[in-house]
Amino acid sequence: MSDQAAPQDLVPVLGSVDDYLRFCMQYDASDLHLATACQPIWRRYGTLGPIWHNGAQLTAEDTRRLAYGFLSEDKIRRLEERGDVDFAYSTEFGRFRASVVHQRLGIDITFRIISTHVRTIEELELPDTVRTLIRYHNGLILVTGPVGCGKSTTLAALVDAINKERHDHIITLEEPIEYVIEPKGCHVNQREVGTHTQSFAAALRGALREDPDIIMVGEMRDLETISLAITAAETGHLVLGTLHTGNSARTLDRVLDVFPPDQRDQIRIMVSESLRGIVSQQLVPKADGNGRAMALELLVNTPAVAACIRDGKTFMLNGVMQTGKNVGMITMDDSLRNLYSKGLISREECESRAEDKQQMKLFFQS
Repeated sequence: MSDQAAPQDLVPVLGSVDDYLRFCMQYDASDLHLATACQPIWRRYGTLGPIWHNGAQLTAEDTRRLAYGFLSEDKIRRLEERGDVDFAYSTEFGRFRASVVHQRLGIDITFRIISTHVRTIEELELPDTVRTLIRYHNGLILVTGPVGCGKSTTLAALVDAINKERHDHIITLEEPIEYVIEPKGCHVNQREVGTHTQSFAAALRGALREDPDIIMVGEMRDLETISLAITAAETGHLVLGTLHTGNSARTLDRVLDVFPPDQRDQIRIMVSESLRGIVSQQLVPKADGNGRAMALELLVNTPAVAACIRDGKTFMLNGVMQTGKNVGMITMDDSLRNLYSKGLISREECESRAEDKQQMKLFFQS
């Protein structure tokens, strides 16, 4: 936390959201919360807390002034009609994902700070096998994990690597657009749900008529979007998408379970043939308290994996991944053990985040 003010002084409410955002960027925070009847709060290295322990609480009038000070007229109208508005907010010093909502006490404003620099596969220290996955010209690649685990950052790195290596047409469908991807070798179109299209499904239907080679879907959240993404992957497009699931088995269960029971046999066959790989990730606080380390699970679609999917035996995937290390597969628990062995994360974090807690206990006892 910042110690910019003396303990006896009350840090006043700042003049604009930009003032708070500059401060958050200066101290490497990932999120900012400006909520009625609360002190200004940030998330820094994964931990949520007040920016200043002696900061003034925001009143309903404060949050309304701050919100209306940066919202455009159409965003204000949407906020008043619907009670919430989500969009990408850009300033001369950065890009942010903004959410403004009405709640019981007043208005709440939340920002996710987006790095303007698209990080590379090397900078993120992703395994080399990931680069192999994006060299396919069709199929489905899924990046999964909880909210705030860096899925958008990983997805942007994959799309940018394709952008550098190929001469293809990339279409991204996002809510909102986070990373701006400048064309390098590829022709790049970025569309924002709510601004340029009504929904992911509508945008995906439209994308299939726009001669795409690569389609990036910011979130696969419903039956129609997932169905269209699988169809696109089957019909000669490379589709990259995200889901809020914790590991490969749960990801496949989520994809398959959205379909009616009478369609699941067919969908299992389609997914077993079109899936290229699943990257599941989480950000773990570092042992020294200075930032977070990425724990990453990687599933590659081999004949054994395809058989598990086709037969509805996703519970067997962890065992298949253990024996598939020679093709680049990594389990989440192996990734956590590796981070612990390097001294990057604590034993407590390693144990609490393990999928197989019994095996993790045996690891520490050995």
